[in-house]
Amino acid sequence: MNIKITRGQLRGSVHMISSKSDGHRLMIAAALADAPTEIAMQGISADLEATALCLKSLGAKIEKRNEHVWVAPVAEHQESIAILDCNESGSTLRFLLPVAAALGRSVLIEGQGRLPERPIGILTEMLADHGCYISKHQLPLEMSGQLQGGTYRLPGNVSSQFITGLLFALPILEKDSDIVLTTTMESRGYIDMTLHTLHRFGIVIEENEHGFHIPGKQMYRSPNMISAEGDWSNAAFWLAAGAMKESITCKGLQMDSAQGDKQILQLLQQFGAKVEMTEESVTVSHGTLHGCQIDVSQIPDLTPILCMVAAMAEGKTEIVNAGRLRIKESDRIAAMANCLRQLGVTVAEHPEGMVIWGGESKGQDDTIYIDAYNDHRIVMTAAVGAAVMGREAVIVGAEAVAKSYPSFFAEFIRLGGGADVL
Repeated sequence: MNIKITRGQLRGSVHMISSKSDGHRLMIAAALADAPTEIAMQGISADLEATALCLKSLGAKIEKRNEHVWVAPVAEHQESIAILDCNESGSTLRFLLPVAAALGRSVLIEGQGRLPERPIGILTEMLADHGCYISKHQLPLEMSGQLQGGTYRLPGNVSSQFITGLLFALPILEKDSDIVLTTTMESRGYIDMTLHTLHRFGIVIEENEHGFHIPGKQMYRSPNMISAEGDWSNAAFWLAAGAMKESITCKGLQMDSAQGDKQILQLLQQFGAKVEMTEESVTVSHGTLHGCQIDVSQIPDLTPILCMVAAMAEGKTEIVNAGRLRIKESDRIAAMANCLRQLGVTVAEHPEGMVIWGGESKGQDDTIYIDAYNDHRIVMTAAVGAAVMGREAVIVGAEAVAKSYPSFFAEFIRLGGGADVL
């Protein structure tokens, strides 16, 4: 699906959908719990659908009930082979690999799109070293055997999803376990979200200077009813639009959230935008934006929209420590460099980041075409960027937004943007 963005200013307020990251975690914890759990969750993305289907394949019962998801835990002693189609969701794959191993399930794991190309070797090798048979270290793969407790060593700058998957799985094993991180942890906010979810389900994790100690023989305790937080990662697109042009308010966000992408507020202020917060909402308004240096090692998913803000800021912006972005749904460094150049922005791409010279773009009045590389965050960034720059742009592959924010274009139009399906 291609969508044409026409000139239009984004302004107003939007109530945020539930956090995809929080939704994954709550559904998995509920599926491992001792009793059913009802989760208040607004907006079910393709990635969350993938997790729900995989959990059902493992033996959980999951039902959608208006803006709630009811989850009954995985039944014990299942011997059939579970087919886990993770679609394009890296979270689903990396969270559920260790969980399926801890349950002792035989599984066939598949993925679509770019997911089979994304690295999982460090994780599968650890599972193989702790009692599991792994047919190969890339998708599709077969896994069987019973995961064993023990010491799990891995770099802290590997995907935080590997660490999260182990944190979910290891508490239900017989033996105690330790996760030993051999380098500094990156994407710390996502680990904090996992620890918060585990605490809400009664799981004890002991953090130490080397990583985490996980006592075995624990049981997930259902809270009966629980709510998913509003999504700071997707709110970032609207808040950035407010910083670049008009005032935008996002509602339904928790100001004390553990979500690392809440840092969008601090970063927009660093650019020079105006930020106002209440207990129920946050508003970002245009200020005199100026270039700066941003280390994205802890907030990789914010990088695309931060690049667009940099394009509207006077002077030079450096994006550093962004190497992991090359193995996301797309090579996001290359994808954003292409997107910005199409919009007339000067960009220099480097292996671990990029430099953007902002201010007035050198674009013409002709309609431009932007390849989104089947990446939901590139689609949303391109749409917001074209709107605030007043450019007509055709986004190729715009259906990718369904991965995390199916209602994005409906909200985009409601806020004043022009978007037509071609």
